[in-house]
Amino acid sequence: MSDSKAAPAPKREPQRPARTGPATFYRQVIAELRKVVWPTQQQLTTYFIVVLVFVLVVMAIVSLLDLGLGRLFFEIFGGRD
Repeated sequence: MSDSKAAPAPKREPQRPARTGPATFYRQVIAELRKVVWPTQQQLTTYFIVVLVFVLVVMAIVSLLDLGLGRLFFEIFGGRD
């Protein structure tokens, strides 16, 4: 075993990527938005209805669970005499 003490290698800071300017950023955003496949009016209406029905069903389930569990706990712990 050698007793030589080597100096630790200097730590290098990671290279940061060059920042883009506002004009370049704007051009890149526009270029990406041109790639987007936008839904038709019919698809948008269908998606809206599906989401609305789903939210209403989940609201009904949560409301019924809240009502049922509330009554159950009042029965168990004697909330009303």
